[in-house]
Amino acid sequence: MTQPPPPPNQPPQQGGFGPPQDQPPQQPAQGGFGVPTPPAAPATPPAQPPAAPPNFAKSPEQGYGYPQQPQGAPQTPPPPPGYGYPAGAPQTPPGYGYPGQQPNPYAQPAAYGQQPGYGYPGQPTMPMQPQPGAPGGPAKSKAPLYIIVAAVVAIALIVGGGIWYAGRSDDGKKDDTANSSGGTSGKDTEGGGGTSGGDEKAPADTASKVLFQVPMPKADDLFVTSGSWLTDKVYAKSGIAQIVGYDPDKGTKLWTIPLSGPVCAVTDHVTADHRTAVVFQPKMPRKNSSEGCSQVAAIDLDAGKALWTKTVNSGDSPVNLENVTVAQHTVAAGSTSGGAAWDIDTGKVLWQPKPADTCYDAGYGGGEKLVAVRKCGSYGNRQLHIQTIDPKSGKVISEYKMTSGIEYAAIVSTDPLVVAADVGDSAGDGSGISDYFSIDNKTGKLRTRISAPGDEFGGRCDGISKIEYCKGVVVGPDKLYVPTEEHDGSGDKGKTNEIIAFDLAGGKQTGQRADAGDGYMISPLRMDGTNLIAYKRPPYDKGGQIVSIDGGSFKETTLLENPATESVRDAETSMSPDYAEIRYARGHLYMSAVFAQKSVSSYAKQYLAIAFGTSG
Repeated sequence: MTQPPPPPNQPPQQGGFGPPQDQPPQQPAQGGFGVPTPPAAPATPPAQPPAAPPNFAKSPEQGYGYPQQPQGAPQTPPPPPGYGYPAGAPQTPPGYGYPGQQPNPYAQPAAYGQQPGYGYPGQPTMPMQPQPGAPGGPAKSKAPLYIIVAAVVAIALIVGGGIWYAGRSDDGKKDDTANSSGGTSGKDTEGGGGTSGGDEKAPADTASKVLFQVPMPKADDLFVTSGSWLTDKVYAKSGIAQIVGYDPDKGTKLWTIPLSGPVCAVTDHVTADHRTAVVFQPKMPRKNSSEGCSQVAAIDLDAGKALWTKTVNSGDSPVNLENVTVAQHTVAAGSTSGGAAWDIDTGKVLWQPKPADTCYDAGYGGGEKLVAVRKCGSYGNRQLHIQTIDPKSGKVISEYKMTSGIEYAAIVSTDPLVVAADVGDSAGDGSGISDYFSIDNKTGKLRTRISAPGDEFGGRCDGISKIEYCKGVVVGPDKLYVPTEEHDGSGDKGKTNEIIAFDLAGGKQTGQRADAGDGYMISPLRMDGTNLIAYKRPPYDKGGQIVSIDGGSFKETTLLENPATESVRDAETSMSPDYAEIRYARGHLYMSAVFAQKSVSSYAKQYLAIAFGTSG
């Protein structure tokens, strides 16, 4: 497994909701928004820095946790990351399973995620220099836990954002698996889904208020905190070696699931009865080290308990798992060293992938269907097999063989099946995407290949280890929604961008385009029936927005707009959609960090999660 790398050279996020305060975990955070602090770097550079933030009263019920300070100053000023991203690190990259060095099975990996639903995770992963090599080995080491910083970071997302909410399919029957976050299924997971419109409606008043904040936990090292899920009963968020359930409106703590060690990998997907899975370390590591990522647990989000915990052994040693997903009622976890599939309710082993010659299952994408990325051959002569498999038996239903030489591929969606890859390392921007492949699940035949040059289109995927982690890319009913790269706007507020739709049958642009508006940057999050839910990162003088984009007319409807108060805006813009987890459903917006680390600044309070809601 690889140590979760941070975004490259990110600036500190300053300002915020209130002064730093140390409080025990069982105490709600005190204080309010509003101690004047240096302003955060906006999504687009303002003409001049905004003034110090005014006081902003906090809602009575606050989230639980410890406050933390923001990161130190970077050497270059790219867009701000989410709270909790490392501010600096050694240049030596780790690489469990990465070509270019010997595998380090105990380096702490980043979790992935993103697909539609009422809760999903996501985070960046650093691309490594290629080199021939065999799959990584077993766990149990005290190898240093390197923090990776580089100018280019490849992430998958997942979509960046996603939300999970169990719903019903068009025929009124319960879906086996509700998808989370933009990037996986085109089927809606809340309410009726359907083929006409969606369930998210604009309230009478779209203005939101801050519902609660979860302060950043204290940390003396870098820890993964990926993983957040939302049901009709709870907003759940990974902390340091725990998952905590909060009241979706008030932020009061409902339950805590302790883990033996920090989270390594999570999935966006949740079953209809609100169950999901995570991978984590077997115990708390010493500083700058890891205990491996060998533990898999099924989590009941409504009950607030772990249903079971399993490992996969190679000889006498546990395998370090790089990814995990849920498809229907199957939990599947994989890595370069092996994997397995379990029944999510009982923990019974259903099947295990069997290596054949130089082939192995690198990982899986879940949701409506289960898809494996199977790697065959040695580096430089690799062939990837995209296999739709039966979740219960592991039997291959269909297979598409990608062109030899493509080293990595990420699963954007399993139904319709869409795979992203950086063919010939031609993307040039570290996004991991140069082309999308639309594949027929039933026959395994390629439907079309969509070119998405990195200098024209946004979105990021991590096909190196996370497999289904793609951010800012959403698949709908036979359409692919991709943001453009930022460019100059027509007004005086700096950069802007658009969302473009592609036809998954023919690969051509449909002619549909959703404009962010001057100063805003728009990112697709998930599907809502045939409508697209998107987040607009604000300019320096506005609050962010959630919009619904009609799947036919592409007309935009504002569902939520956050306060423009500077202290609130600074906290919101610290949660960059490129890295942070963003979920929206039913008038509620949740933004959360995927890393916690020791503070290196004393200017502002950091937050693990922030919740906004409308009164409608």
